[in-house]
Amino acid sequence: MFKNHPKGLIPAALANMGERFGYYIMNAVLVLFLCSKFGLSEEASGTIYSCFYAGIYLLALVGGLVADKTQNYKGTIKTGLIIMAIGYVVLSIPILATAGNTAWLLTLTCVALFMIAFGNGLFKGNLQAVVGQMYDNLEADAAKQGPEELAKAKDKRDSGFQIFYVFINVGGLIAPFVAPILREWWLEANNFIYNAKLPELCHQFLANGSAMEASALANLNDMMAAAGGAVSDMAASCQSYLKVFNEGIHYSFIASVVAMLISLVVFMVYQSKFPTPAKKKAVESVKYSPEEKAAMAKEIKQRLYALFAVLGVVIFFWFSFHQNGMSLSFFARDFVDSTAVAPEIWQAINPFFVIVLTPIIMALFAYLANKGKEISTPRKIAIGMFIAGLAFLFLAIFSYIKGYPSADAYKALPIAEQTASQAHWWVLIAVYFFLTVAELFISPLGLSFVSKVAPKHLLGLCQGLWLGATALGNLLLWIGPLMYKAWDIWVCWTVFLVVCLISMSVMLGMVKWLERVTK
Repeated sequence: MFKNHPKGLIPAALANMGERFGYYIMNAVLVLFLCSKFGLSEEASGTIYSCFYAGIYLLALVGGLVADKTQNYKGTIKTGLIIMAIGYVVLSIPILATAGNTAWLLTLTCVALFMIAFGNGLFKGNLQAVVGQMYDNLEADAAKQGPEELAKAKDKRDSGFQIFYVFINVGGLIAPFVAPILREWWLEANNFIYNAKLPELCHQFLANGSAMEASALANLNDMMAAAGGAVSDMAASCQSYLKVFNEGIHYSFIASVVAMLISLVVFMVYQSKFPTPAKKKAVESVKYSPEEKAAMAKEIKQRLYALFAVLGVVIFFWFSFHQNGMSLSFFARDFVDSTAVAPEIWQAINPFFVIVLTPIIMALFAYLANKGKEISTPRKIAIGMFIAGLAFLFLAIFSYIKGYPSADAYKALPIAEQTASQAHWWVLIAVYFFLTVAELFISPLGLSFVSKVAPKHLLGLCQGLWLGATALGNLLLWIGPLMYKAWDIWVCWTVFLVVCLISMSVMLGMVKWLERVTK
């Protein structure tokens, strides 16, 4: 699988594992953490989540511009890792949110999230540009040996980005287990039992007291008695539970700091093996005729048009796929039995499937190529959109059969009725299976597509544009919780199904043009 790939590929993937570790920690806990720490609604926490994840990818444009302008890709990458680590340090400080400090504490939390997003912007796209340059160099060396060797080298790019993708997801596989383990250990050390639904009810009681709805107050009494024993002072019990519950999550951010530092060390040790994108172009002195310049300008325009066309489609994939950290996390908390498995742990299913399924999908692509039936990268992306649609089709049908109402209506039901109708864990396994297969058809191959069509002097910027498209998709994520709370759940999932199918249709309509541009 690794034969004839650049030697710097695996070290680059290992350097990216720390960023993935922190990313999946945040993906697993952020919206739930904001709700449990500050008592924010799903809509409010979803808005912060959307802005944070949009910032991660949108600021990659800034990172790409900085690296392209300075030609200091490696320095930009290292700076990004350091800034991310500082952001996680701030988040790891366990301060209890109270009525008197919530305003500045939430502001500080948002500042820390901005630091993580900005550091990620400096890091992520530029490391991908470095990987793309590895394959540019591989193809340039192969071209000297003849057309046959060049063709073999070009075939390595898609599989190379898939290898890169599977390795960086090792960090994502480990991360979602960290927060639940630390939180439950800390709860047990303080004589509490974990209950995913209890923090929301605690905040409602502290805000409204006995004015809570009778059904919610009854649910709180039952849950608190089960989680901490007999209750003599409900307000004090709620404050104590929230304090301990959130301290455990804060400690998980310390693990993210360690992961960032490990990535920094790996990058610094192996940085001599990494190329510098576009550096060679700066020393070349070639004169072109006006006709040649016009032809080159036309080719660059066609490449950029193709790039923006694909970016426009994948915006809607990320809008649907990244519901895994938004409405799907709320679904895991509210509608799925979490007595055996905490909601955050479901975020590990995606990187697990990435690691397991990538070799299978690579083997399938290789088999088809050997049979002369190779699927082009644009067509793979269209297939990925269809598979993502299958995930939401399954979830819509399941929710319709179960008769699930909106989340607000469901949480108002008595605890016994909620428990009786909760979904089994296999439902989320099935959903994440389809979403991960879709991701493997789109995300690593999209990175490969960008590295193919990007003008060589704009590698960092174009990788930043890919991440910018992801940012725009993430800016739409807040819509998910709105539908989740207001509509019957099956209607919410049907919206995502329709979005995926429309995006697939648009992509298929452009396939032949995109295939011509990328030849």
